[in-house]
Amino acid sequence: MKFNLTYRMKRIAIILIFFLSSRGVHSQDNVDVVHYKFEINLSDKNDSIDAKAFITVKFIKPSNRFWLNLSSVKNGKGMVIRAAKENGHGVFATHYNDTLVIELANLSKADELRTFEVQYTGVPSDGLIISQNKFGDRTFFSDNWPNRAHNWIPCKDEPGDKATFEFVVTAPSQYRVVSNGKLEEEKLLDENKKITHWKEDVSLPTKVMVIGVAKFAVKQFEDSPGDVPVSAWVYPQDSVNGFRNYSIAPSIVKFFSKYIGPYPYNKLANVQSKTIFGGMENASAIFYNEETAEENISVEDLMAHEIAHQWFGDMATEKKFSHLWLSEGFATYMANIYLESKYGHDSMNNRLIQERQKVIGYVKSFGKPVVDSISSLMTLLNPNSYEKGGWILHMLRRQMGDSTFQTFIRKYYDRYKGKNADTEDLEKIAEEVSGKNLQQFFQQWLYTPGIPQLKIEWHYNKNNKTVSIQVMQQQKTIFQFPLEVKLEGDKSVNKTLNISARSETFSIPASTEIRKIYFDPDASLLFEEVK
Repeated sequence: MKFNLTYRMKRIAIILIFFLSSRGVHSQDNVDVVHYKFEINLSDKNDSIDAKAFITVKFIKPSNRFWLNLSSVKNGKGMVIRAAKENGHGVFATHYNDTLVIELANLSKADELRTFEVQYTGVPSDGLIISQNKFGDRTFFSDNWPNRAHNWIPCKDEPGDKATFEFVVTAPSQYRVVSNGKLEEEKLLDENKKITHWKEDVSLPTKVMVIGVAKFAVKQFEDSPGDVPVSAWVYPQDSVNGFRNYSIAPSIVKFFSKYIGPYPYNKLANVQSKTIFGGMENASAIFYNEETAEENISVEDLMAHEIAHQWFGDMATEKKFSHLWLSEGFATYMANIYLESKYGHDSMNNRLIQERQKVIGYVKSFGKPVVDSISSLMTLLNPNSYEKGGWILHMLRRQMGDSTFQTFIRKYYDRYKGKNADTEDLEKIAEEVSGKNLQQFFQQWLYTPGIPQLKIEWHYNKNNKTVSIQVMQQQKTIFQFPLEVKLEGDKSVNKTLNISARSETFSIPASTEIRKIYFDPDASLLFEEVK
């Protein structure tokens, strides 16, 4: 296609102005991606991919252009656009600074659906990791979290934009391909090639869209839930240990399906991979690091965490990464609930105490709230998002009671499955279910840095047979919370102190001498006791 030079230069100038004005803008509001179809060609000859993307977008308002995230070439790696089309006709596209701008041949209408084809090639700088596994075999594993998908596919690389999608992968025939959704086709081609087509009909964010291409041994577990095949995909050399280690997955799926709601996808593949994380919760195709399929490795708590993400993080997704705790905090605490159901209440409390120590250590060095829009995305993988987020849910459970808390979890999931939520949305559900005003709770635990640091002193008064307990908050911001205490004398007495001031003294009747007091005996409060 040829362009008039003067006209082309004017168009480029307009696009450059657009690029410069959109620097630092995380998302755009004029399109919603509805569906992706990626046709990816992989080779053993080099690390370059040759690809086509068919992207169906819904225009929110009349527009003459829209843009997608796609990595530009830097230091020899990145993507190069070969062509952009609509209905088979070329459209003007500019690719610069990791952004692909597509100019429309004619103005869009509000709510109009239009499909665009992007042909491109290049060596992924990230996102799709082409390397060797621990046995020296060549592998291709995508690793998109948090916003690394644009390094190999054109997309809206943000959690707030969900779409259905499909991957059609052509690769050397010795490899097996796993992805999200349902296997539509697997067919041998000429020249020792094979085409594999996976399709996902559930709308998902790009962070959990994946392909895994490697030599795999595959086993479907006989105790899978009736309508959800659960399988293990591991390197052939690790098949015995891997199949055994991953065999716990069906029982975890059954537990969460009962506790939260029906499993939301048509399968669950648990995949040994090259992910940089311990586990990555890709919807219906969870990737675990290579070591998880080795001998004498326990992965039950890791698998519980990643499988819990299928509901929280994948199906009910945070609107922005600043609310990451709605993914990681939920997965952390749901895993604790699963382990509590199997190993008992004391096991849960021991885990909570260990997790509390992680939070205490973290907040001493990093003065950030849980809802954090300032920190870089990778640094959000910290105890604020995981352990503190889980502890916040635990404190809600203690205040609501087990039955009401489960109702809260189920209602939140049911309302936001297939959608996106933020912390305010969760607070509204919590207030609906509990019938309480929880503004103070959410403000202090999620939007305020730190945790209560308590200096506690007590003594028993023999004359009037009372115990005097003084609680002093040492941290900058005053918190309000219930503090459980256990008084031990000839018999044990449990009391709850409602703390709301910098320093408070409580007098508790005690008919017999109190020899010891346990503060927070049932692991119900996230705090640090200061000596």
